[in-house]
Amino acid sequence: MPGYGFVLALDEGTTSARALLLNRDAKVLSSGQFKIRQHYPRPGWVEQDPLDIWGAQLRAARKAIRDAKIDPCQIATMGITNQRETTILWDKATSEPVHNAIVWQCRRTAEIVEGLRPNAEEIKAKTGLVPDSYFSGPKIKWVLDAVPGLRHRAERGEVLFGTVDSWLIWKLTGGRVHSVDYSNASRTMLFDIRKLRWDPKLLDLMSVPEAMLPEPVPSSGLIGHTDPKLLGASISITSDLGDQQAALLGQTCLTPGDAKCTYGTGSFILMNTGAEPARSERLLTTIAWGINGSATYALEGSIFCTGAAVEWLSDAGIVKSPREAEALAAGLTGNDGVYLVPALTGLGAPHWDQYARGTILGLTRGTGRAHIARATLEAIAYLTRDVFDAMEEESGFRLRELRVDGGATRNDFLMQFQSDILGRRVVLPVNKETTALGAAFAAGLATDYWSKADIRKLWRTERVYEPRMEKREREALYLKWSEAIVRSLNWDKTPLSA
Repeated sequence: MPGYGFVLALDEGTTSARALLLNRDAKVLSSGQFKIRQHYPRPGWVEQDPLDIWGAQLRAARKAIRDAKIDPCQIATMGITNQRETTILWDKATSEPVHNAIVWQCRRTAEIVEGLRPNAEEIKAKTGLVPDSYFSGPKIKWVLDAVPGLRHRAERGEVLFGTVDSWLIWKLTGGRVHSVDYSNASRTMLFDIRKLRWDPKLLDLMSVPEAMLPEPVPSSGLIGHTDPKLLGASISITSDLGDQQAALLGQTCLTPGDAKCTYGTGSFILMNTGAEPARSERLLTTIAWGINGSATYALEGSIFCTGAAVEWLSDAGIVKSPREAEALAAGLTGNDGVYLVPALTGLGAPHWDQYARGTILGLTRGTGRAHIARATLEAIAYLTRDVFDAMEEESGFRLRELRVDGGATRNDFLMQFQSDILGRRVVLPVNKETTALGAAFAAGLATDYWSKADIRKLWRTERVYEPRMEKREREALYLKWSEAIVRSLNWDKTPLSA
């Protein structure tokens, strides 16, 4: 029956796994959240234990169900959203990982990516992506080359690859379903986003055996059913979306030209471009979702290090918390010429320089930790504008507003400065759980729990930031930022894969 029961959304992020239980009004009734440990075996390398990912997600789901005090049989359906590009390989027979997960931030494949540069035009034309260590294909090749005998086993179909959604679906279904949705597949650098299939030439280029790949499926539709021993009932899995595409849907950016920015470990700006993929030189063309038998496309600007830069402030002892960073920044009347480029793992869109490194410019004897804190927060807004401007220029759309979500939206200084430096309004929704909400919406659309008209009505505005800064000041600040970016580029070509 449409609208009956509840929807469970699994939201597996870079630093934690969450689960939310929602009702017909998209109200969060309960939730669970558990941290996921990150490992840094060498500079520039980032790993996670796949069993830690699975365990955290399972505990989160069980807690959400338990805290809601419902019978699991009352859950109408469930959806999954996940950190994208993170690469997991496991033994098909035992479901045991054969290597730690290589996280999307990891730069160990820099040399492999350099070898792909001559094929950049073909890769861009088929996948919408630029060769970069960010994506899954080079990560798969690295693991297959690094573990003795693994490539031969993968060629025989004994070892499987999946992005995090594939891994979770495999575990949830007791190893019965090996699939990936179009949005996650489009982040591998192996998937033809127009033909909606793995591309044989790209597989050969990156030496990835097709036998190990999951089946591409739409983002909304029946994928499988959970093993009843895990959550107390056999629950249908009817959606699977990469986290940024899920947030685009959760922000109800259903019309071409609608755009959102999610501020997390990195920041990700997506704009709905409709039924046709938009060609872009500096941004990524990606699949937003596959619903009702067709794909919707988006332009994306992926910024690697924003929330992680604020974490660095704490790790370096400059601030004790993000709240202190906000207070220090707001206590200054300006940045006094201090700029920080947070290229801690290289630069993503629209610069695409994996050799860029973090840079602080404009230091004087009077510079203090408040200036560093402010420069870090301002950098998040400047990087967003870098993408925003490229998005408008290459799409032909003039964006009226930017819908925002993620942890940094709690920072009033940053949100106001974001509006000021864009010269556009910045809109916060009432329900800020947009990533999980997008997974829930896609699951609900697949089961007639909600219609598109329903989910439009469920999105409501909480606050709007309007630009206050004069254009002359805005452009002067941004010009200086552009100079700072140039100073950070091509800084360190020390191989990270050694």
